[in-house]
Amino acid sequence: MRLLVVSQYYWPETFGINHLVKSLVQAGWQVTVLTGKPNYPDGQVFAGYTALGIQYEDHAGAHIVRVPVIPRGIRSSFRLAMNYLSFIVSGYLFAPFALRRKSFDALFVYAPSPLLQALPAIFLAWLKRAPLVVWVQDLWPESLSATGFIRNRYALGAVEALVRYIYRHSDSILVQSEAFRAPVSRLVENAGKIHYFPNSVDAVVSSSDPGAPAELVSAIRNCFAVVFTGNVGTAQAVELIVEAADALRGYPNIRFFIVGSGSREDWLTAEVRNRNLDNVVLTGRLPAAAMPTILSAASALLVTLRDEPIFAYTIPSKVQAYLAAGRPIIASMNGEGARVIVDAGAGIACAAGDQAALADAVLAMEALTPQQRAQLGENGQRYFSEHYEPEKLMEQLIAHLESLRAPHGGRAE
Repeated sequence: MRLLVVSQYYWPETFGINHLVKSLVQAGWQVTVLTGKPNYPDGQVFAGYTALGIQYEDHAGAHIVRVPVIPRGIRSSFRLAMNYLSFIVSGYLFAPFALRRKSFDALFVYAPSPLLQALPAIFLAWLKRAPLVVWVQDLWPESLSATGFIRNRYALGAVEALVRYIYRHSDSILVQSEAFRAPVSRLVENAGKIHYFPNSVDAVVSSSDPGAPAELVSAIRNCFAVVFTGNVGTAQAVELIVEAADALRGYPNIRFFIVGSGSREDWLTAEVRNRNLDNVVLTGRLPAAAMPTILSAASALLVTLRDEPIFAYTIPSKVQAYLAAGRPIIASMNGEGARVIVDAGAGIACAAGDQAALADAVLAMEALTPQQRAQLGENGQRYFSEHYEPEKLMEQLIAHLESLRAPHGGRAE
């Protein structure tokens, strides 16, 4: 089966779509990826690529077509908006030429923010007469409002109209959280085309991975280490981590390790310095190869989200990675993500935005015996195997995509 994957983000950027494409190729599919020039998260085009022009390459058995984009820059809302818009425009202007004489049995859009990247995929699906599947990772326009990226109600209304257009022209809408069904259904005429398809992760974490700095791993193992990984942004409420660390500075064995980068990284660095928080270690972004060792070395893994209604619907993809790592989890968030951790028996969940509750959760986790924490980790791995096992999910996705394929290569009706 021939599949066109449309994703603004792709290898060598680190996103879940990379593993999905690799798995489809291994299953015998012919996969083409339409993407931009890699520039996430640092905002500069990676070495070996240029912002302008169409570039072609092959990786892990997939053929990659890269269209021009404006790099997102660093902490610039205008540059970020231009980055989003440039991929959409390039999708309309350059993708039809770059994909000429290619036919596909289906199109698949990986849709974290911005969901609007699906707009050119609608045109390409019409052009190629192939069904369109959109995998929704973030709820738009709600996420724009919750993060403060857009506040104007008229602009939000315009985005909502575009989202309705995307959903109306999609043959299937996959949602990463069961809680997404209700808000997505509000914008969809036919709720029957909404299907649950969660995120997963690649291989189960191995502590033998050599990719992590030895000094950092040693520091993590020599204390009660609460490790946060991933994007350091507005949605992650990193100010809560600072407040909890400040409240726990009297416990010398407890340290917070923040592994990642993002829009709040400079603020976080300044705040840790100004408060003289020697119980907070900021590593910056590390290679993906370092993550297995870091996760497995942690005493507990931390996931946080802002106290906004929209974030109660989502399950951050790091939750699946944490479950697979087999380490206990501390979750400062509401709704679906917290429910998963509690149902799994994998850790402690407390209310989003409550710094005292987060500090208490850290103390409660530290008070457990090593055997009790190990049991939480085992519970998490078991839950991951039952609900997020990659091979099972891939079989479900393949069956779903094949069910949409028209008998003679045209659009499924």
